[in-house]
Amino acid sequence: MSFDLAGLERAVAAHGPVCRVVIVDIKGSTPREVGTAMLVWPGGQSGTIGGGRLEYDAAAMARKNLDREIPHSAKTFALGPALGQCCGGAVTLSFERFLPDQLPQDFPHAQPVMAHLGHPEAVDRAIATGIEAPLHIADWFIEPLAQPKQSLWLYGAGHVGRALANIMAPLPDFALTWVDTGPERFPDPLPDGVTALPAAKPELVVRHAPAEAHHLIMTYAHEMDFALCHAVLSQPFQSCGLIGSATKKARFRSRLSDLGHSDAQISRIACPIGDPNLGKHPQAIAVGVAAELLNGQMLKDSAPTHLRTGRRA
Repeated sequence: MSFDLAGLERAVAAHGPVCRVVIVDIKGSTPREVGTAMLVWPGGQSGTIGGGRLEYDAAAMARKNLDREIPHSAKTFALGPALGQCCGGAVTLSFERFLPDQLPQDFPHAQPVMAHLGHPEAVDRAIATGIEAPLHIADWFIEPLAQPKQSLWLYGAGHVGRALANIMAPLPDFALTWVDTGPERFPDPLPDGVTALPAAKPELVVRHAPAEAHHLIMTYAHEMDFALCHAVLSQPFQSCGLIGSATKKARFRSRLSDLGHSDAQISRIACPIGDPNLGKHPQAIAVGVAAELLNGQMLKDSAPTHLRTGRRA
């Protein structure tokens, strides 16, 4: 976990003053780990610190802080019968209010868990040394700036594309760029943090993807899918998944070979994608693909026993 400054900037720009609630300490069994954060504003919130009564009470306290213009506070919650939660542990939460013109500029970001004047020497030393993970020290909480996320490029805003975007968008480790042929193809509103990229010819925008990007191709037309496969294979990429069937991949393989792509490169396109045990419903396909990304399989070509027939987006 780390400080998601971009997410905070979006929330403040859209809603005005925002209270950031972050788990700074835990004891025993708890629903989320240190560094987990959510953003709260009047009438809404994003992210989750574990749900249940803990999150309900934390959100209510955050809104009170916003109403009273309290810049910072902290509270420890026991996760027992009083909250109706059976974890049995305890969570200390920090509540920090941010305004559009008062966003953090210096990182690592340090805040006192309880009221203190000045940074203790231990905090100064930790900041000077640099930290890679949230650190609770000398009753202060220090967070590094969130590092660049894994780049995920999704082509197609049909049923499967929408299901996958909804699953992947909230995950902190992925930055999703969503491509389709026109703005009307995307849902309104977009999932938070997703970048929509309308393009009459989606294959022409592939060159803007970073070399380490993951590509998922699931448009409404086979020829568009093929053009995208050709474009992805023509540049460096981390992984590429194509919705369809084993027959579709065989036909694409022959045509891609005619265009000069090697068998080794073509084999890097995973098709079909997803988990055959989950079924062919769009959400089921999306869950299977998301699991591959989260498990680090990076959509590498599967063994024949894992092949499945995907449903068109």
